[in-house]
Amino acid sequence: MGFRERRRHSARMTRHCWKCGAEYKLASTPGRSESCECGADLKVCLNCVSYDPKVAYECRDRRADPVEEKHLANYCEYFELARREFVAPVVEQTRENKARARLKKLLGD
Repeated sequence: MGFRERRRHSARMTRHCWKCGAEYKLASTPGRSESCECGADLKVCLNCVSYDPKVAYECRDRRADPVEEKHLANYCEYFELARREFVAPVVEQTRENKARARLKKLLGD
């Protein structure tokens, strides 16, 4: 498979909402009060190029102050909107939902 064929098969790299994948089309980075049409904040750690769940404080930029709520708007001065493929966030099930799913499976629903 050649380079051009791989590019056609790869997913599209966009600047988008971390929650729903709606593309952010403005040339600048979003402000702290900007939100997506789905209601999610846009200037959040989950949308930043420095966000990495595998490093300390989940941020590769050592100058940035730690942020606890990665999905909420913050005042980080090092924020830069990432250009990535959209991957829907994994929804963690609560104990209640897991128990209901097991019960439905057990009862054959």
